[in-house]
Amino acid sequence: MKFARTVFIVAGIWGLLVLTPLFFLIDVTGRQYAAPAMYPQFFYGFLSVAMAWQIVFLLIGSDPVRFRLFMLPSIVEKFGWVLVLLLLYRGGRIAPLDTSAAWPDLVLGVLFVAAFVKTGHD
Repeated sequence: MKFARTVFIVAGIWGLLVLTPLFFLIDVTGRQYAAPAMYPQFFYGFLSVAMAWQIVFLLIGSDPVRFRLFMLPSIVEKFGWVLVLLLLYRGGRIAPLDTSAAWPDLVLGVLFVAAFVKTGHD
């Protein structure tokens, strides 16, 4: 249970630290791509949903056994992002460098699977 607790708390804190600045960096984000100000509902909508998931990760970390089933959609959330980036790259819609954003989620997704399996045996 300690492994799952650590994985999910670290994931939640990491996510909050990485995502929060994006709410204030809309101009920086718009330098390389179309400015998010052109589609604020998607930009801020994505950030809001992503932030909500970070809170879910912290909740799971508070009691992994109790919230074990929430690990399943958490796994989907992580691998879903990885799949989206791979499909966008494969379709020629993003540059190879942009796929590097998949690595943290891929690692966390694998750790989430491990936590799910391990929590079932504790």
